[in-house]
Amino acid sequence: MTKNKNFVALALVTSLFFIWGFALNLNPILITHLKKACQLSYFQSSFVDSASYFAYFLLAIPAAQFMKRYGYKGGILLGLMLFATGAILFFPAAAVRSYGFFLFALFILFSGSAFLETAANPYITCLGDPETATHRINFSQSFNGLAASLAPLAGGLFILSGKNLSKDQYAHMSSAQINTYLNKEASSVQIPYLIIGVVVLIVAILIFRTPLPEIAEEDNEAAADVNKSLIRKIFSLLSQKQLRTGVIAQFFYVGAQAGVLGFFIQVAERVGGLGEKSASFYLTAATFGFMVGRFSGTFLMKYINPVKILAAYAVINIFLLLSAVMLHGKFPVYALIGVAFFMSIMFPTIFSLSIRGLGSKTKLGSSLVIMAIVGGAIIPPIMGKVFDLTNIQYAYLVPIVCFLYIFYFAFRNLNVKKVELVTAH
Repeated sequence: MTKNKNFVALALVTSLFFIWGFALNLNPILITHLKKACQLSYFQSSFVDSASYFAYFLLAIPAAQFMKRYGYKGGILLGLMLFATGAILFFPAAAVRSYGFFLFALFILFSGSAFLETAANPYITCLGDPETATHRINFSQSFNGLAASLAPLAGGLFILSGKNLSKDQYAHMSSAQINTYLNKEASSVQIPYLIIGVVVLIVAILIFRTPLPEIAEEDNEAAADVNKSLIRKIFSLLSQKQLRTGVIAQFFYVGAQAGVLGFFIQVAERVGGLGEKSASFYLTAATFGFMVGRFSGTFLMKYINPVKILAAYAVINIFLLLSAVMLHGKFPVYALIGVAFFMSIMFPTIFSLSIRGLGSKTKLGSSLVIMAIVGGAIIPPIMGKVFDLTNIQYAYLVPIVCFLYIFYFAFRNLNVKKVELVTAH
């Protein structure tokens, strides 16, 4: 009976990996779509990523505290309700064509996602035999990768219209015609996100009605340590160079990932000469390459030191990005697809290296590394501003700086022989 309960729980919690992976990987589609529908600059359109990643940053620790009091099931249910609410809010946001409303809806949606991700990763490891925990989390993460591949394809088919008007066309349209066109563009997100919201509500009902096993966790902190303020604990932890440099590396990695993929469609259109819908298919190839890179990289790590792979992949990405900046035609698009492949192993490798040797402080250290994903809120707007001031190719100089730091982080850890990967993203 316990095995059956654990199987149902595993299936339901695994669905959460697909849910948040799908939403996060729709962002590059939304950046392109809302820029057109709401008449935004590239800097303004990058706030799609900012709203998403700031939600993760602000809710990571509150989510953990909520679940400490109300359990994993309570945290998952709250996360699903927030997620569904954010998705459904896209309907009125599109109706009034308000970019601020869209950003608010995204923030609510990804606040829910923060709860789901905070709960799902540790919960999966506890559902069953501890010896097979790594197998379970990798199995569940594969659905996250599947969602990452499907989201741009679905977004390209059901959200992007493929119709972009030139300045000359706008000049020959009346205000009423322009308004009708933009309203029609904005409305294309209504049904897809409404469907997402309804599906998530159904999952919430299933989880509510399913008796999920509660996971009892021991609190190993010493009594004297409990009395220390959270701020003092954080500063004490960050005094350790290994964690501090890891948090910075993760900040740059997530920022680079968000920026590289977030402006991918613009590169494909402006430099590669592709149409909007065709560009979304190339983005699908990039996210699929990311998934393949995660599996192949994990396989390589059985034979090659993961730190050496991290360093090599960082160098390869630097050269690929330089190619994307300097070449023309479809070559920059192919280069960025390559970057996606070689980014694949970076998050779990940096994560695992960062928390090495923290002992009883591992939980808080892990939270700090997770909070470093706020880089996804900071780096894309910087790229957007460079884009507005110069061109899209020069904007890709920014992630080169990110990968230079990641190479530095890997280089100073080359003496590490064994890395226990944590697939948390």
